[in-house]
Formats: sequence, C-alpha cells, structure tokens
Amino acid sequence: MAGVATALLLLGGCGGDEPSTPRRVADAGIAPADQSELTGDTEATTQPATPDATDTDTSTVDSAVVKKTVTTTKKIAFPTRTVKDGSLAKGKKRTMAQGRAGVRTLTYEVTLTGGKQTAKKLIKSVVTRKPVTRVIAVGTQAAKPKSQCDPNYSGACVPIASDVDCAGGSGNGPAYVDGPVTVIGNDIYRLDRDGDGTACDD
Repeated sequence: MAGVATALLLLGGCGGDEPSTPRRVADAGIAPADQSELTGDTEATTQPATPDATDTDTSTVDSAVVKKTVTTTKKIAFPTRTVKDGSLAKGKKRTMAQGRAGVRTLTYEVTLTGGKQTAKKLIKSVVTRKPVTRVIAVGTQAAKPKSQCDPNYSGACVPIASDVDCAGGSGNGPAYVDGPVTVIGNDIYRLDRDGDGTACDD
C-alpha cells in the first residue's frame, strides 16, 4: 500500500487541468507580461506616419496677392505748324524747324494674384519732356508768267504761234507782228525776206 500511495503522489504532481509551463514561469519569478519572450509570440507595433519635412503647402503661395509699382514711358507726337513764306515760289515747302517727340512717364500699380497680373491702375502721369513743334514754310510767291514773245526777235514782240506774218502783208497768219523787227536768233518765221537782219520794215 505504501508503494501505491507514493505512485499516486507522483502522478498528482504531473497531471491536472493547468499546463505545467505557466507554473514553471511563475515559480521562476518571471512576470506574465514577459511570457511572450519565452514563448516566441510577438506583436507588431505601427508608428503614426510623420509628414515629410520637404512637403510645403502651395495653396497659400498660389493664391498670394502682391502689389507693386511699375513705371513706363510713352512718346508724345510733336505737332506741325505751317507758315507762309513770300520768298518761296507758290507750292514750294521748306522745313524751318525740326520737330522732336516728347516723353510722358506713366506709373501704374499692378496687382499680381498667384504670380499672374489681375489688375492695373494708373496712379501718376507726368510729361518729362515736352514735344518740339515742327515748322514748315509754304511758298506764296506767284510764278513769273512765261514770255509770250519769241526770243529770236527783238524790237517788237513776235508772238509764239504756229506761224507769224508781218502785219499788212500777204501772209495768212494765224499770228501777225508790226515791224520793224530785228532778227537776233533764228528767223523761224522767215520774216526777214531780204536777209538784212531787219524784218517787217517795208
């Protein structure tokens, strides 16, 4: 009987409902929270994502409103004035004074939204150089009338025509001259029939 009791005591120490490992852990003085290190069971821990240090919020930059002052220049066309000049033949022109364009300086306030121009307002306009007037002289002198007398004759006006005869003679014109007439060039109308240099002297 003593041998049977000893056997039962030994079986009681190895059996039962609880596993032997936890009891050995507890007996070793290891905290339950560290049991995973012994059993090999691990739990993954996920850290919250942190924003990239290089990321920037471009919405503020894209919508930024910037105002700046811009200055430009613009030419002012010079005027032209005409004056009458009796020393010039009628219809002739002469420049008496050269014109020069003026300069106007314009200052604007420009509004930029997101880098693009959205408004432009003129805030100042100043004439920084006045234009110089151009002066044109226009001639008024009447043209001298052309001579109506043939330059080949003198002493009397021999008209310029298709044919000229001595007045009172037998010629049929259509133009006539009262002599005497001196031939000083070519006797184109053959008025000096005797060739003595004087025509229409009969």
